[in-house]
Formats: sequence, structure tokens, C-alpha cells
Amino acid sequence: MTLGSKAAYTVQTMSESSNSASFSTSASIPLKPAPARRKVPLTRPLRHARYRNIWLANMVSNMGTWIQTFASAWLVASLSKSASITSLVQTATYVPIFLFALLAGVVADAVHRPKFLFYCNLYMALCAATMALLVTTGMVAATPVLILTFCIGIGTAFIWPAWQAAMSGLVDPEEVEAAATLNNLSFNLSAIIGPALGGVLFGWLGPSVLFLANALSFAGLLGVYWAWWQERTPQPVVREGFRERFVLGLKTAFGCARYRRILRNVFSVFFATIAFASLLPVFVRDVLHLQSSTYGTLMGCLGGGAVIAAFFLPQVRARIDKSGVLAGALVVYGLMLVTMSFSRSLLVLAPLILCGGMAWSATVSTLNAAAQLSFPAAVRARTLSIYLFVMSGGYVGGSVFWGQVADRWGVRAALAAAGACVLLNALMLVGGNRKTPL
Repeated sequence: MTLGSKAAYTVQTMSESSNSASFSTSASIPLKPAPARRKVPLTRPLRHARYRNIWLANMVSNMGTWIQTFASAWLVASLSKSASITSLVQTATYVPIFLFALLAGVVADAVHRPKFLFYCNLYMALCAATMALLVTTGMVAATPVLILTFCIGIGTAFIWPAWQAAMSGLVDPEEVEAAATLNNLSFNLSAIIGPALGGVLFGWLGPSVLFLANALSFAGLLGVYWAWWQERTPQPVVREGFRERFVLGLKTAFGCARYRRILRNVFSVFFATIAFASLLPVFVRDVLHLQSSTYGTLMGCLGGGAVIAAFFLPQVRARIDKSGVLAGALVVYGLMLVTMSFSRSLLVLAPLILCGGMAWSATVSTLNAAAQLSFPAAVRARTLSIYLFVMSGGYVGGSVFWGQVADRWGVRAALAAAGACVLLNALMLVGGNRKTPL
């Protein structure tokens, strides 16, 4: 999230589209040699006007996402005392990605993207507006909230492959990691403001206003995509059938040992780390015995840490390889979860989660950039859809698993166990670094 950005993509150039035929006859596409690491200024990708416009519109839209994420989780936590029910908010968010990511990747490589993403975002805005309407009319219950969260997730499932594939096309190759960090910065700036604002407004105006705010937050992106659509940019030339494109994407992704390792890391990392988002509402309610404003503050601390990390990650990446950055970030995040299980003091928790947010930014941007740089543009959406499929599988499995653990042994035990799993991931990453580096 992040992997959490609602949309940011580019239409492939004609030269990229014309190259697609050459990829159709090969089951595996060789990787380009990794360029030498060097420091790229964080703001350098913003010199590209199209990237800059989408980045700004995304930040507003991401704020709406975080406001709704907060409102949905706290609303369900208020309606049910079960940790496993509350964790289903995360499950409902990521199950659609798990179900539709592979299909979305094939579609993303073949459609006229401005038009496609305009309608995807319009659909998500209507879902958010429907949720606001249901709450306003008194039809508030955990089930309709989860169903509409699932519906919004379907839109996200179809947007993400197109955005992930095209992000690297918006900037120069050496700027991809900086752009990934900037995308996380946009998402996490919103993650500071959105939950904090939601925490204040939830008790004052109610959840319906927060859901409506998310619906309105799509306006900027819809405007950007509409203007882009009207430019009449060429549609990608597709010479293969759906089945051929689907099979080629699978063979390309799983035929590469380095990409298989990335996918293994993605599943195991996200399976463990989703415990924080899934269990934080229950932790605040049952362990801290505090209200929605505290939940919003702690969510904001995670975003704040990610924002801080954006400014020093370029320097770290200039000195340490991807595997080292990822392993170090996982150690910090794992220690955050373990320490949370023993602490009830906000004076300890706030800076602790701030550090966890720094680690989270490094984790997500490193994995995203590694995946985005793995294959040529003509198959990038399809291979990245497999990345998203595996990621969402980790999220879905983890959110259900940690919710069940919390119901049986308590929230604190679940957080400690999840932290131990994250630390184990770091250990395994270091052990496998020499064999197949990221």
C-alpha cells in the first residue's frame, strides 16, 4: 500500500505496445541487469508532469481511503466484541484482490487505461456513497459494512495491476525506487491526517460523514483520468487471445527464480504484518480501554513514521542492497509488534509505532520496486497481478488467522506471535540473500 494507492498509471507508448508481439512467443523473459545503486533525490520523479498530477490527486484520494479504513474498522469493532469479526474488515478488503488480481492483470495489459481507470474509480466512489447512505438511513450492521468493503475491494483489485505496471513507465528507470517511496509518502501523509480526522469526527458527526468524505475524495482522480481519456491516446495493440496472455504471464513470472523468491517473501511478510492493522482496533478497545480518537492517533503514528522514512530511504538504498534494507526493516517491525504486546502506555506506543511506520515504508517500497523492475512493460501488469495475488493471499490468510488467535489466546499473545513471525522472515531473508538476491 503503497500497495494502497488508489490509482497512478501511464498509457504505454506505441513502441512498448509494438514490442508485445515479440514476447508472445516466449514463455520466459530474461531480466535486465540491475543498475548500479546510486542516490536518486526523493523529489526527482515529480519533474514528470503526468506523474506529479496523479501523485497530488492520489494524495487526496488516499486521505479518503484512510478515513474510510478507520471508520469501517472502528464501526465493526463497536458493533461486535469478537476480534475475528473485527479482523474481517481487512479480509473483506483483500479477498477481492486475491480473487480478481490475475484477471485484472490480463485486462490491464489490453485496455485503454484512462477510460478503464476512470470507470473503476467512479464505481468505487459510488460504493462509498452507498455505504454512507446505508449508515445515514439506520441500516448499520457489520454485514453490510463488510459487503460494501468487499465491493470497494473489487475496484481496487482491477486498479492495482494497471497502476503498479505503469508507475515505472511514468519515470526514468533509475527513479523507480524514489517514485515508489513517493507513492508511499503520499499514502502515508494521508495516513496521518485521515485517521486523526476520523478519530475526531467519528464520535461527533458519525461514520456516515466519513464514508461520504471518501466518496468525494475520488473527484480529483476522476478529473485527471477524464482529461487524460479525452487526449485520445492510442489503445495498446493486443495480438494474443486472453488465454495466451494469461498463460504467458504465469510462465514468465514463475519461470524466474528471482521473482519466485520475491513472491515467497511477499506472502510470508504480509501474512505476518497484517496482524497490526487487523488487531489494532481490538487492542485499543480491550487492552488500552480507550476510544476511537486513540485508534486514529496510533494509526496516524504508523503513517507518520512512513513519511519520515521517505526522506532518508534514498540515502540508505545508496549504501545497502535491497535484501539488507528489507531484512533491517522487518527486524524493526517485528520488534514493534512484540513490544506492543507488553506495553499499555501511549508514551511508549506512539514512538514505537512511529518506528514501525518507518520500517513499513521501507518494506513495502522495496518489495514493490523489486517487482516492478523485474519484467519488461509488455508483460508487467500480468506479472505484477501475480505479485498482488500473492500479497492479498497473505493479507487474507493472515487477517483471518490472527483474528482467530486473538479470540483464543488474546490480542497481546497474537501480536507477540505475529512479531516473532516477522523476525523469522528477516532471518530467512538474510539466509537466502546470497543464493538469490532481490
